[in-house]
Amino acid sequence: MLKRIHVAVGIIQSGDTILLAKRHGHLHQGGKWEFPGGKVEPGETVAMALARELKEEVGLEIHGCTPFMELAYDYPDKQVFLDIHLVNDFSGDAHGAEGQEIAWVPMSELSQYSFPDANRPILDKLLGINC
Repeated sequence: MLKRIHVAVGIIQSGDTILLAKRHGHLHQGGKWEFPGGKVEPGETVAMALARELKEEVGLEIHGCTPFMELAYDYPDKQVFLDIHLVNDFSGDAHGAEGQEIAWVPMSELSQYSFPDANRPILDKLLGINC
């Protein structure tokens, strides 16, 4: 039985663009684009984890977020529970603080990027509300 990993995910929006980060090649689902975020550590709330991860990963300070959706997904070798939030109240200049590539992508171009399978329902909902 695989342990389900609780992940805080931020859909960071600035106008009509969304911030994406490219996973390093050696990581699970490496080379694919994702919405930034990371593991919720013991004793952390999702909001605390999201704030910490976005600061560590892309150098942004978040000032507020809105719950967007929750999603459990089982890969053959890993199980994740994604706690996804919309983030449009933040400060700082986004950069790949862990050496990863990042990009501000227009909403209309999101479907042209390769995402981990678990992100498909997120994209479907996001593109559904922004058509």
